[in-house]
Amino acid sequence: MDFYDVAEKRRTVRDFDPQATIDAETIQRIISAGLQAPSNDHLRDWHFVVIRDKSVILKLIEIIPKDISDQDMEALLEDWHLNDPVQQECYRNAVPKQYRMFADASCVVVPLFRQKTDILHPKDLSHLNGFASIWCSIENILLAATAEDYCCTLRIPLGNEEEWTRKVLRFPVEYRFPCIIAIGKKRADAKEIQQKEYSMIDRIHYDRWE
Repeated sequence: MDFYDVAEKRRTVRDFDPQATIDAETIQRIISAGLQAPSNDHLRDWHFVVIRDKSVILKLIEIIPKDISDQDMEALLEDWHLNDPVQQECYRNAVPKQYRMFADASCVVVPLFRQKTDILHPKDLSHLNGFASIWCSIENILLAATAEDYCCTLRIPLGNEEEWTRKVLRFPVEYRFPCIIAIGKKRADAKEIQQKEYSMIDRIHYDRWE
């Protein structure tokens, strides 16, 4: 598939076919693409925990709430200052599916990077180089999964989810993870989310912002 076709086709999907599987060779190709991303220290000190065992996935996501009421959803939109109608619709679709989208995925990938400084209290932006690099790797993974005709979604950890994930997966304390990624096949009745329209003319600034 042409790269620009892949970039255009990639969309976040949260409705996975629970019967779909993914083989080890495909996973290796997807992770290999992630390892081709630019690395801040040239070492690519990244590891990836790939989970296909449903019992491990279900243990991992025990900490994610399964249900959210309409009242709680509206309170969340207000608390997060989400005022755009397209954005609100996206969140109304996404938030209630946080548990199910991982439970139904063909596999879950947890990307890990070695963090040498306090990521939550950096002295300057350079202390976030490792964090920035792993996100480059994650984008490669999302694009590679799309090229393999799979779909992805991700969840950034909240509260004590990082501590729980480390306990379940037993990875070293010096490694952090920015998100967990679900990979799978889109369900036939998966909801299509409206994309926010934008203008290329408004987004590109040549030489200076004018």
